[in-house]
Amino acid sequence: MGLRDTGLVPADEGEAAAVQRQQLFTDAVVAIAITLLALGLPVPQGRTNADLLSSAGEHWDDYLAFGISFVVIFLRWSGHHRVFRHVVGTDRVVGVLTACWLFLMVLTPFATEVLSGDGAFQARFGFYAFIQAALSLIFLALVRHVKRAGHVRDGTPVRMFRHAVSGSAVTAVAFLVSIPVAFVTQWAFACWAAIPLFVRPVRRLWSRPV
Repeated sequence: MGLRDTGLVPADEGEAAAVQRQQLFTDAVVAIAITLLALGLPVPQGRTNADLLSSAGEHWDDYLAFGISFVVIFLRWSGHHRVFRHVVGTDRVVGVLTACWLFLMVLTPFATEVLSGDGAFQARFGFYAFIQAALSLIFLALVRHVKRAGHVRDGTPVRMFRHAVSGSAVTAVAFLVSIPVAFVTQWAFACWAAIPLFVRPVRRLWSRPV
């Protein structure tokens, strides 16, 4: 009689199953977040082509906010997937951090609607930027924990975790810096656009041998 016949599963197989279930749940929640993001889009109205295009133009800020948030959510999911395909174990800390990360991911569509509203630009912008900064910091803590706790598959490139940490750190700083900048100019969005420009040099500096 084998282990599966007795209902007993080796510890490593149980850990792998737990990680897989957690990853599947994460993927499902992210998919829901993107769906909610699309459901919040205003539908242009008009009986003629000109009226329809004019109506769509009136909501350009909503569509821009949707595009930004879609890219943000996709990149966060992609980064999470790159890291967790090498993770073979989990614990309570991983569960708590993942729950916090997913909560903010689901909150992102709401923050997107707030961002695209009229008036109170600084408050709206700051709310959205704070959520994104918190997402980056939570993911940074998650990556560092799974590495330190030994939940990573043997042979996993160290560089991958360094890239995840440095990318998350730069992203968090950019979103946090953009909040006070928003009180000076509405071009504070430029802080977000500059993230890719800073990630690469920071990663090179991080990877430089001491």
